[in-house]
Amino acid sequence: MAVDKPHMNLAVIGHIDHGKSTTVGRLLFETGAVPPHIIESYRKEAETKGKGSFEFAWVMDSLKEERERGITIDIAHKRFDTDKYYFTVVDCPGHRDFVKNMITGASQADAALLVVAAPDGVMEQTKEHVFLSRTLGINQLIIGINKMDVVKYDEKRYNEVKDQLSQLIKMVGYKPENTKFIPMSSFVGDNIGKLSENTPWYKGPTVLEALNALVEPEKPTELPLRLPIQDVYSISGIGTVPVGRVETGVMKKGMKVSFMPSNKVGEVKTIEMHHEEIPQAVPGDNVGFNVRGIGKGDIRRGDVCGPVDTPPTVADEFVAQIVVLHHPSALTVGYTPVFHCHTAQIACTFIELQKKLDPRTGQVKEENPTFLKTGDAAIVKIKPTRPLVIENVKEIPQLGRFAVRDMGSTIAAGMCINITPKQMR
Repeated sequence: MAVDKPHMNLAVIGHIDHGKSTTVGRLLFETGAVPPHIIESYRKEAETKGKGSFEFAWVMDSLKEERERGITIDIAHKRFDTDKYYFTVVDCPGHRDFVKNMITGASQADAALLVVAAPDGVMEQTKEHVFLSRTLGINQLIIGINKMDVVKYDEKRYNEVKDQLSQLIKMVGYKPENTKFIPMSSFVGDNIGKLSENTPWYKGPTVLEALNALVEPEKPTELPLRLPIQDVYSISGIGTVPVGRVETGVMKKGMKVSFMPSNKVGEVKTIEMHHEEIPQAVPGDNVGFNVRGIGKGDIRRGDVCGPVDTPPTVADEFVAQIVVLHHPSALTVGYTPVFHCHTAQIACTFIELQKKLDPRTGQVKEENPTFLKTGDAAIVKIKPTRPLVIENVKEIPQLGRFAVRDMGSTIAAGMCINITPKQMR
């Protein structure tokens, strides 16, 4: 394992059937992460099921149910290497029901590859995923305009879709002039690993070159440790082992840590990553760690681990800036949907709508609006129905963002700008 390369988490996002899984399969194939004979066996199996074009997608969709339905359900983590980085792909499902997974996936990503099919152009979920990526703090975006083979490599169609996308990403604050747009076909392999003769008019980078050109994110090691818990295991002979990804700070052996909002304290005995013991964990590391003084029932998913002297903040209520992505009617005071913040999912009530903002400029449009609807940006006050760890986005941005879900879809996304902390005894 070449640990000397910097690590990046890449979210692959976009509308269903626009070719995300095929793109990921193709990237894994082109970088040698999946041997050709595996692809060949998938191809044969795909053909027997009458899904000949799916072989690359099947590299990712190894769940049987997904194969039969031909869609991506779970988030599959796969690794591939470019000359410069090693990437973990967070393959984000495009289907509506799976936006929940998309949120947990994207919140771990350093960059996103947005896949948009040239025949369709911008679709509903293309918009939703772009808004979410921005709100969840993904600052680097590469756009692959896929299925160019289907539109016969037509430069005019490529430019139309590129224009649609430029307008969309500008709305949420990405700069089109700093964004790489790549005409590609994941199925044929155009412009993924090498430039294609089918697009002689295109002079930009391949997908792999664009990935190499990404900037490694700063590791926020100087901030206090924050590690949201994904799962807690009890391993015989070892004890309680919480698992999660370090978002900020450094975890070291022997450190005294507190878990909020469970309000439990323990000491880190060992830290493990990829089945190897490590002396310390830094941001981006997915680790399991053994804690002395903590029982399996003491802590749960959604808790956050931090140092005893600067424990994670538990909010009594908080002020947030949100964008309403999708609401069938209007959102008013008293509304109590589920907030997804790091690994926590907690119902929270809107207790005040303070200001409506112009989503493009951030200027105040209206004080104390009576309701908010799709497309509105606003400053609101929120009260969690049970204890929730959230941080001010200016202090610890990694734990300051959230998505709001209700009725099976993402209603809004936002960030916390002020907190009234709960007094923990």
